[in-house]
Amino acid sequence: MRLEGKVALITGGTSGIGSATALRFAREGAAVAITGRNDERGEQVVQSIAAEGGDALFIRSDARFADDCRQAVDQTLERFGKIDVLFNNAGVFHPKTLPECTEEEWDETIDSSLKGAFLMSKYVLPSMIERGSGSIIHTSSGWGFQGGAGAAAYCAAKGGLVVMAKAMAIDHGPQGIRVNCVCPGDVLTPMLHEDAEKRGLSWEDYAAGAADRPLGCIGTVEDIANAVLYLASDEAAFVTGESLVVDGGGIA
Repeated sequence: MRLEGKVALITGGTSGIGSATALRFAREGAAVAITGRNDERGEQVVQSIAAEGGDALFIRSDARFADDCRQAVDQTLERFGKIDVLFNNAGVFHPKTLPECTEEEWDETIDSSLKGAFLMSKYVLPSMIERGSGSIIHTSSGWGFQGGAGAAAYCAAKGGLVVMAKAMAIDHGPQGIRVNCVCPGDVLTPMLHEDAEKRGLSWEDYAAGAADRPLGCIGTVEDIANAVLYLASDEAAFVTGESLVVDGGGIA
């Protein structure tokens, strides 16, 4: 097992990429704490992991708020004694141009993703530094490298994560801590369906556009979970400050 004896903390872990990664980590031997704002979905993920013999904890937490982030870290450490992997996956998406985007939508987008990664990392890092090891992974996006239509706030947040990971890698590499990003393309998640609806497109038309990439298909949450597992594992022991694009060749 690639994460045997490890402890992972995953934000936005109640659905989509987050829940798929939690299950993947647990199957590879990790104890997993997940955070989110939906109790029912969180407990369902915990039950799914427990049904396969894994150990999991759901913590109701909003990555936008410092107290929530601090408590999530404290509860994970209290339950499991350490944190080996932090996966900053929480985020929202409002398909708006800048003039259309409200201040509230901008703040929610930046705070849930970029600020949330800052806060969670801030509170996890002291325990990792003390132990001299750790892996931190941020969910960025292909749009962290290039612009996207009607996605100004999202692109700003995801682009910030790419460069923040590089800066963190420089600061904390000497302390044995690796920091990377995973950058998905279009992936079959509830967020993707919501985007189609908000843009006023039928799912058929939207999906056809999303699959217009060299591999000719939309990604799955398992595709991304596999990439996150690699970055979390010892197989990536010499990988830090990088952004792994998993998008079926979309950027290419």
